[in-house]
Order: sequence, then C-alpha cells, then structure tokens
Amino acid sequence: MIKTQFSLYSKQRDRAMHKYCKLWRITSLVLFMVINTVVGSDQAHHIPTTLEGPFKPATRRFDPSLRRGSDDLPMDHPRLKKNVTLNFPEQIALAISSPTAMWVSWVTGDAQIGKNVTPLDPSKVGSEVWYGKKSGKYTSVKKGVAEVYSQLYPFQGLLNYTSGIIHHVRIDGLKPGTKYYYKCGDSSIPAMSEEQAFETLPLPSPNTYPRRIAVIGDLGLTSNTTTTVDHLIQNDPSMIVMVGDLSYANQYLTTGGEGASCFSCAFPDAPIRETYQPRWDGWGRFMQPLTSRVPMMVIEGNHEIEPQVAGITFSSYLARFAVPSEESGSKTNFYYSFDAGGVHFIMLGAYVDYNATGSQYAWLKDDLHQLDRLVTPWLVAAWHSPWYNSYSSHYQEFECMRQEMEALLYQYGVDIVFSGHVHAYERMNRVYNYTLDPCGPVYITVGDGGNIEKVDVDFADDPGKCPSAGDNIPEFGGVCHLNFSSGPAKGKFCWNEQPEWSAFRESSFGHGILEVLNSTYALWTWHRNQDTYKEDSHGDQIYIVRQPELCTPDLNPSVVQSLPSISVPASHSLVLALSLPLLGIFSVLSYSK
Repeated sequence: MIKTQFSLYSKQRDRAMHKYCKLWRITSLVLFMVINTVVGSDQAHHIPTTLEGPFKPATRRFDPSLRRGSDDLPMDHPRLKKNVTLNFPEQIALAISSPTAMWVSWVTGDAQIGKNVTPLDPSKVGSEVWYGKKSGKYTSVKKGVAEVYSQLYPFQGLLNYTSGIIHHVRIDGLKPGTKYYYKCGDSSIPAMSEEQAFETLPLPSPNTYPRRIAVIGDLGLTSNTTTTVDHLIQNDPSMIVMVGDLSYANQYLTTGGEGASCFSCAFPDAPIRETYQPRWDGWGRFMQPLTSRVPMMVIEGNHEIEPQVAGITFSSYLARFAVPSEESGSKTNFYYSFDAGGVHFIMLGAYVDYNATGSQYAWLKDDLHQLDRLVTPWLVAAWHSPWYNSYSSHYQEFECMRQEMEALLYQYGVDIVFSGHVHAYERMNRVYNYTLDPCGPVYITVGDGGNIEKVDVDFADDPGKCPSAGDNIPEFGGVCHLNFSSGPAKGKFCWNEQPEWSAFRESSFGHGILEVLNSTYALWTWHRNQDTYKEDSHGDQIYIVRQPELCTPDLNPSVVQSLPSISVPASHSLVLALSLPLLGIFSVLSYSK
C-alpha cells in the first residue's frame, strides 16, 4: 500500500514538474519576444539580478547632512493619545492566521500605572468581530478571548503597570483576494469600533502572490519612525513583516519622562532594565491606521524581553500580538510559520532556545520537511538578530545561532532571510558558512526603522572599529565569536575591507518592499526615508532570482535536466521588469487550463 502511494505521489509530482517546465518554456518565449520587440537601446535603467552576482562590495556612508537620530514622540502627541472612551476598541491590529482566516486584536479599558495596581477583569467586556463583504452588512460574527498582563517590579521607587483588556478573535471562512468590512468590540454594551476593512491574501499557489510585502525592523516611536511608517503607507503594502524591536518601551524608567538613546548610559543606577509600558499603548495607537487594514506579522527582538518580577519576560509581546502559533504547530509566539500566496514564511526566535537539540529546531525541521515547493516555491525566513553583518554593532553577536541552524536552512533552500537589530541597511551576496555560494540565501538587514537608539555608522572593517572579543555579548544564548579560517580574512576576527559576502550597505533609516513576481523572480526595493518625497527613488533595488534546477537537490533528475534556464543580458533589466507581470498573467491563464 505504501509503495503504491509513493508511486502515485511520484507520478503526480513528475506531472506537476513537467507542467511547470512547459510553463517555463512558454514564459521564456514570451520574454524573448518582449526583449526583441521592445529593446531599442542599452541605455535603459538597469535593475540588477542576483544571477549577475556575486557583486563587488559597495558602501554608501552616512550622509553628514542628516541627523543620526531623533527624540521619541511624547505621549500627548496626537498619534499616541487615546481618542476613544473606556470600553470602545483601540489599537486595532490584524495578523494572518491561515490562508482563509485572520486574527483581529484590540484593546479596551484603561491601563493603570502606580505603586499598587489592580488588573481589570477581562470577562467584563466581550470580544466580538462582525464582518462581511459589503460595507455596513455583516453576515458573520465570531467571538474570541481576552486577557490582561502586568509588569511588576520588586524594587523601591519603581512603578507597576497593568494593561487594558487585550482581545483576540479569529475570523475564518474568508475567501482569497477579497475585501472584507468589519467592526470589533462588545455589542452588548454596546461598544463597537468604527468600520474597518482589509483584503485577504491569495491562496498558496506557485502563480499567486501578495501584491507588496513590507519589511521593517527596530521601529520605535520617534520622528524618524513617523517618516518610515508614512513612507511605507505610501507604498501600499498588502502585508507587513516586522522583524522585532517594536515600541522601545524599555528605553524609559517606569516613571516615564524622556527616553534615552542609551539606557545604561542615562540610567546607570537602575536596578533592572526598566520599561514605561504606556509606550506600548502609544505604539498600538500610532500603528492602528496601518495595522487595522493590513496584517502585520511580528517576531520578538531583544527590546521585547522586558524582565520583571520572578524572572518573567516578554509579557507585553506575548499578550498583545496574535500569531499563527497553533495553526503552524509551534504552539508558541516565539516562532511560527505561515503562507502568503506562493511564499512560505518562517519566523524564528533568537531569544529562546535555538540549539539543535531544542524544541524550536525540532519544530523547524518538521515545518521544512512538510513544505511543498510546488505549491509555495518561495521560502523566506525572518528573525531579529542577523547572522551576516559587517557593522561594528552586534558583529558576530549571534554566531552561536548561525552555527546551530544555518545548515538546516541551507539544506531546504531558504531563498531570503530578513533580520533587524543593526540600525542600518545591508544586503549580502548569496552566502553559506561565510563562503560565496549561488545556492545560499540572500540575507538582508533592515533594522533601520528609526528608533531612538540612532543609526549605526561604524563598520567592523574600518580602522580601529573592529570589536573586541568581549564586545557584542548576546542577551540570550552563548558566545561563539570566531576568527575566519579561510579567504582574505583568514586568521582574523574582522576583515580589513568590506567582506566579499556584503554586497551593499548604507547607514540610513528606511524600509523594504518585496514584490514576488512569479515562482522564480522577486523584486526587492529598499526605500530610504530621505527619499520619501522623490518619485521613483530608492536606496537599493535588485531582482532576487531562484534557481530551483540548480539548488533543489531532491527534484527528480530527469525533470531537473528538462528545466530551461533564461539568460537575461544586464541591459534588459528594465524589459524584465515590464515583462514579468505579463509572464505571471500568462502563466496563470496557462495553469488554469
């Protein structure tokens, strides 16, 4: 029976792969026709592809005409102030649950801060979402759960905090690519929100993808944050990946006041890394115009640790955000996965056990093993702390995590990795184990959201800027700093020049947009904050190209041999940009026959 099922599966897989090859041949022909018809000059704007790499390392240094950072917005700022009464919903946010379901989260009631605080009773306010496909006509109602959390400090002079009531409701039965209208709250009071709307993502498929995926990290609540978020909204994403370090509430004392760009410098006598939890409420209000209509998928960073009484950590992160942990089998908010059209996302936790003997590794291995790349060709991973980083800040800080997990991700052909932590931008050449490798992922650092800690400007390869072995100690996990064993930096802890695996780096605030065009091409654009009001301007742009025929070892050999390859001259990048959407449409039409 097992042999028969395996044989049937193999035949189905081969048929699918041959169909894929047929589509490739069709799209190759279309591309050839477009190139030969449209190209009349080699002077067109050139967008490179990873097929042209590895690229010679390039650096754009910090622009001294800009400020390295800005102060946090005050709590009485219009975008941070509470503008609803008591039990009406605020801080409304969406998150993907599954291809046909969405999490809706919000907060009601007043948080408390003081010496003695009494938690609200979450059972006193209902959790309902009314939703439908027409404005004002809600054909479905779902109920969910509610909770509160507290941040308590056993030190004299420190204030305690207890949250408002945090609601999470999972709405399901949603159709892909469809606009839904919804209200949330408690209809029995009544205290329902104003109508909101969102559009669902496409189902997992090699031919359908989210329109634009925004990627941000280390955001905070500064004037620079405002520019980042406003710029991101202009780019109209269909979903957001947030790679950790959200509110920076832990840059404050529990009494509030002004935040500091360096907590230990400003508050050397603090008995613990304090937080001012109302900053989380301000952050939720600040983000609501975006997150109430666009799902945001978060992963924890070090600024979410927030230690308190009895060694409790991550209370705010765990309570405030709904993620598909049960849906993806992880059963924890610290790591999980989800699908967005033909992209499978893996969100990993850098501040929980990542060892090969731990539960996160076991879950990751199982998640990757179940993945069907014929359905979700793209595999994208995200976590907070980068493995590849040429800045002095956080240099080799998470080398232990890399040594534990990199081989597994490489084995399963991860295409792109997003991280934050370093407050600047960097894109790597394809790399594996510090060696240039055409099958390695493209690692991208986007920890440049605009937080109060300022932009990082020093590179580890600059004279006098190489960190010492005692620097960059991680807040979780061990220390595995190493000297390079081969290449130009052999025997050294730092390179004397920009590492060959670092393709491009720049010290500026901004955000990224990933546009997946088909099963092998995706356009990555990094937008700098200083370019907000410039048309068609960006800091970095490249087509990331998958090569499954080269980098997927488990494909049937006979099928691999039949996979065509497309060679695109560098001067044809603009034509490629114009033709790929056409190819995607043509593939969809062919696939449906």
